[in-house]
Amino acid sequence: MLRRRPPRSASADDLLTTLGRLTAQAREGAERQQARVELAEALQREMLPATLPEVPGLRAAATYAPARHGLDIGGDWYDGFPLPDGSLAFCIGDVQGHDVEAAAFMGQIRIGLRAVAPHAADPGEVLSRANDLLLSVAVGLFATCTFLRFDPATWELTSARAGHVPAIWATTDGRHGVVEDEGGLPLGIVPGETYPVTRRRLTTAGSFVLLTDGVVEGPSFAIETGLAQVTRLVAERAGDDPAAVAAEVMNIAECTGHTDDAAVIVLSFDAADRAG
Repeated sequence: MLRRRPPRSASADDLLTTLGRLTAQAREGAERQQARVELAEALQREMLPATLPEVPGLRAAATYAPARHGLDIGGDWYDGFPLPDGSLAFCIGDVQGHDVEAAAFMGQIRIGLRAVAPHAADPGEVLSRANDLLLSVAVGLFATCTFLRFDPATWELTSARAGHVPAIWATTDGRHGVVEDEGGLPLGIVPGETYPVTRRRLTTAGSFVLLTDGVVEGPSFAIETGLAQVTRLVAERAGDDPAAVAAEVMNIAECTGHTDDAAVIVLSFDAADRAG
């Protein structure tokens, strides 16, 4: 005798309905997240400069690598622009957080630095003014940053650092190292913060490298290991084509196992007495 399968219970129907609704919501959530990622990527592409300024005897290049997955887009940035007095400004930074909010905040920082730099006496004052400006808009995010000013009249490089990864330098006479200058807190944390300024006259040809922590730190690398690897590379390529050096530095980021985005600026310079 054949037995009839009992009719599906109401609870089973409810379960299938609920699963269907949750699946649809998950799909909609994923689509919304993808839209946010694409917007953040578009914002970042528009905000990173296509070229960096140069003068005879000083060449500059930069490169950027996006995060390995879309959720981490929008944190790192770089910029370079001429100032009214004939000097050149270069800066690099890393915004707390990711996605659209971080990309938008990155844009505010870039505009803020460009706005205050022509009216500030040195990089320390640039960062101090930018810090107070960012706090006044009360976004609730913060960012690390290094700001450099190069003076082609004196061949002097002045710099200040707001909680950012130290720079790396090397000269063609074999000297090299990690810049251990004193810095201040990241931008957007404490009003009235001051940023010490370091001055270097470029008496020997070489390279000066700014980077973000995505280049030198990750699951496979402690930051000290990453900085040591970049230092060795820059020492071997001191004074070489900055675009080639930047590309090789970025290759190190692939060894860190990082998931964050990463940015590099390389300045390659002649000695002061050979400039021009």
